[in-house]
Amino acid sequence: MSVEEFEELARRAPESVWLEFIAGRLVVKRGPDGNRSEIVARLQRVLAQADLGLWLYAFRGLRVEADGAGRFRVDGALAPDKHFAGHGEWSDPCGVLMAVEVTAGDADTDQHNRIEKPDGYAAAGIPVYLLIDRDDCSVTVFTNPEDGRYRRQVKEPFGAAVTIPEPVGLTLETEALKEFVDRR
Repeated sequence: MSVEEFEELARRAPESVWLEFIAGRLVVKRGPDGNRSEIVARLQRVLAQADLGLWLYAFRGLRVEADGAGRFRVDGALAPDKHFAGHGEWSDPCGVLMAVEVTAGDADTDQHNRIEKPDGYAAAGIPVYLLIDRDDCSVTVFTNPEDGRYRRQVKEPFGAAVTIPEPVGLTLETEALKEFVDRR
């Protein structure tokens, strides 16, 4: 399937179906449950309160991977305020400082979040990838993208203070994430 065919299919899909194009394959992404949405909303609130001039845009479509042929619907894309104004459904990742994914309790989707998406975001040059993994109650911060891979990963359990380095420059308290593990 070509990227153009994928985009046409995604455009015609019902709103309840989220499609992604990962490593040349059509993937159905599980939509957000209430707890996943709460995690994204809490991150939005924390980042807004930090007053960094940035906003966490929820469920944004990004053109990723080394050749720009991937299409990921990221749970959160951290970028300057008004960054996506005037964009269509799929945006260039230039200017995105951090991609955020939250596991969904679906083995296929979660495997993409843990393995393929870090490589796609790194290849696109996104400086930070934050994975909130509800299955093993951890937060992993991927940084230093180089040659299509993040060279540094720091994994902490829920409850730890997680440092998100520059260009974000924030310490994230994760105790509240424990509340959103069991009820999906």
